[in-house]
Amino acid sequence: MGCQDEQLVQTICDLYEKISKLESLKPSEDVNILFKQLVSTCIPPNPNIDVTKMCGTVQDIRLNLIKICGEAEGHLEHHFSSILTSLQDNPLNHLNIFPYYNNYLKLGKLEFDLLTQNLNGFVPKSVAFVGSGPLPLTSIVLASFHLKDTIFHNFDIDPSANSLASLLVSSDPDISQRMFFHTVDIMDVTESLKSFDVVFLAALVGMNKEEKVKVIEHLQRHMAPGAVLMVRSAHGPRAFLYPIVEPCDLQGFEVLSIYHPTDDVINSVVISKKLAVVSTANVGGPLCLIKPCNCSKIHAIMNKKKNMMIEEFGAREEQLS
Repeated sequence: MGCQDEQLVQTICDLYEKISKLESLKPSEDVNILFKQLVSTCIPPNPNIDVTKMCGTVQDIRLNLIKICGEAEGHLEHHFSSILTSLQDNPLNHLNIFPYYNNYLKLGKLEFDLLTQNLNGFVPKSVAFVGSGPLPLTSIVLASFHLKDTIFHNFDIDPSANSLASLLVSSDPDISQRMFFHTVDIMDVTESLKSFDVVFLAALVGMNKEEKVKVIEHLQRHMAPGAVLMVRSAHGPRAFLYPIVEPCDLQGFEVLSIYHPTDDVINSVVISKKLAVVSTANVGGPLCLIKPCNCSKIHAIMNKKKNMMIEEFGAREEQLS
C-alpha cells in the first residue's frame, strides 16, 4: 500500500477506537457524527485496499468494527421503524425520513436489474429475504416498485424486529397482503426454502467468514435447483463495514455476476444460481462454478451512469432454466 492507503486504514482504525469507547450505539449526536465519518471514509472506491491481506491487528479491528456496525445499524433501523409505526398515516408514505432510504432505492433498482438480466425476463413469484430486520426496506422497495405481484417472506431471528416490521406494512392495502414475517433462525428452516424462486441474504447475516459460509451451505442444501441466491458483499475499504463474500464461498452455486457499486450504495451484490446437479468429486464438497468469460478473464465495466463496477462472468451457451 502507498502512503495515502496506509493513512486511510489508520483513519479507519482511529475511528474504530473512538466508536468502541461510546457508551451506547443507539442514535445520538456523537454516534451519528462518528458513523457518518466512518462511512464517508470507507465509501470512496480504492482498488489498492485488500482487507484480506492486512496484518492481524487490522484484521481484528475490522471484524470488531463489522460487529459494531451491525449493532448500530440495528439500533438505527429500530429507532426509525418505531417513529414510522407511530404515525397515523400509512408509514410507507414517509420512508424518506430514514437517512439511507435513497440508498435502498438505488440498491433495489440495481438488484432488480440484475435479476431481470440473469433470469431472462422471468418474474419471481415468491422471494425470501433472510435477515430483514425492523425496517425491511429491500423487500418494501422491490414489492412497491419492481416486483408488484410477488410474495415476500421475511425471516429474522429477532421477534421485536418482526413485530415492528409487520406493523410498518400493516396499513398498506397492497404490501400487507404480499409481505409475511417469520421469527426463526434460518438454520432451522429447511423444506420451505424450496418454494422460493429467489433468496436474498442480508449483509450482516453471518458476521464473519465461517458464519457466512455456514448459512450459505445451509441454503444450498435446501433451496430448489435453479433458484437464485442474492448475497450482499463488500469491496475495498467498504469491507471494513460489511463481510466479504467470494465466489469460492458459494459451493453448489453458479456465480453469474458480481456488482461493485462506486457511488453511495455501499454493498456489493453477488448473484448466483443453485446448480441442478452438484458434483463433489475431488473437491471434498459441492462444486462452485463461475460463468466462463468469453475472453477468459473478468471484465470491469462501468455502467452508463459511471457509478458501478461490474464483474461479469460472460455468457455461456446454455440459458438459465
